Amino acid sequence: MKSTRHLETLAIHAGRVGDPSFGSLSTPIHQTSTYVFDNVAQGASRFAGESEGFIYSRLGNPTVRELEQRVAALEGAEDGIAFASGMGAVAAVIFGHLQQGDHLITSKALYGCTFALFTEDLARFGIEVSFLPEVNANTVAAELRPNTRMIYLETPINPTLEVIELAPIMALAKQHDVLSVVDNTFMTPVLQRPIELGADLVLHSATKYLNGHGDVIAGIVCGSAEAVTNLRGGPLKTMGAALGPMDAWLIIRGLKTLPVRVERHQSNTEHVAQWLRQHSQVGNIYWPGFKEHPGHSLIGTQMAGPGALIAFELNGGYDAAVAMMNAVKLCRLAVSLGDAETLIQHPASMTHATYSPEELAEAGISPGLIRLSVGLEHHEDIVADLAQALAQAQQETLAARPSAA
Repeated sequence: MKSTRHLETLAIHAGRVGDPSFGSLSTPIHQTSTYVFDNVAQGASRFAGESEGFIYSRLGNPTVRELEQRVAALEGAEDGIAFASGMGAVAAVIFGHLQQGDHLITSKALYGCTFALFTEDLARFGIEVSFLPEVNANTVAAELRPNTRMIYLETPINPTLEVIELAPIMALAKQHDVLSVVDNTFMTPVLQRPIELGADLVLHSATKYLNGHGDVIAGIVCGSAEAVTNLRGGPLKTMGAALGPMDAWLIIRGLKTLPVRVERHQSNTEHVAQWLRQHSQVGNIYWPGFKEHPGHSLIGTQMAGPGALIAFELNGGYDAAVAMMNAVKLCRLAVSLGDAETLIQHPASMTHATYSPEELAEAGISPGLIRLSVGLEHHEDIVADLAQALAQAQQETLAARPSAA
């Protein structure tokens, strides 16, 4: 659904449901579980899908509906549907479209809980999964089977920040009548709109940048009106991962500043990444903003910018990385991302702890990899905190070395 309005305007005004009887500027919080019908015929008509209107807040709520329509507008989709968590959204998409005997193609590196769902739960339901070490149109084409029903991608990939070129893979999916799904959490619709590149469904952990304040757990799926209707009448109705109106309201409030926040997050990341790159203790550093990053060439076409996540390793390895993360003061040692606060975490033992050591190695997630979500603090303060943490880590590493005999 192409809008003539700019993204900054859509983030504030799109999808308004409201309650005109009181003239509230702020979206009302419709804190109700059920809705009153005028008569039996009206109730029956709504249950049959013959007329519009709310029935029960697990199936729909005016506050939640405004959120769904606003994110859909930002993504350029016909419609959207909200869930109680990002994993609720992922599970709904998977179980709403796949069945026993189907085949899914994805990457070896994924968000840890998504990886656990694909490796543990889908196997129990007889759904095959191919995990590709490198994802491009050629590797996907080589893995297509007669029973392939879905291609599921993150880009950039969590936590390695590998960038996948979407357009040729989306075209391949359409050619073979395979559903394409893209997790757009890291980029947000401000920096990337997969549906415009041919994706069938785009999903978010709305917990992250869409909300932006670390006080909500939520997920969003956007796509065609038909796909959203099927998810609402299927997985949302029967699995019940419904988002509450208060949480929806908090995300609506966060969306109003999303374009401004993403701009500041990314600006800060430029400063932090360049500083880390020059530091003698920092080894490999992964950020699409660097010209040598394999995904950098897609900035300006697929992506409007490189995003605000950095992954890096220290020359001192795992011990140095742990010492550094334990020494931060301004930055917060916590999982998640996209909050106002700068967050630092250890993927191998935290967000990706569902991987075995062998699987971590195959996915390119080293024991010493650090993931940094750059926040909205002044970039000089973020750098100063990282500098003191690295200095302390270096002292601890040197002190731990055995002295020469």
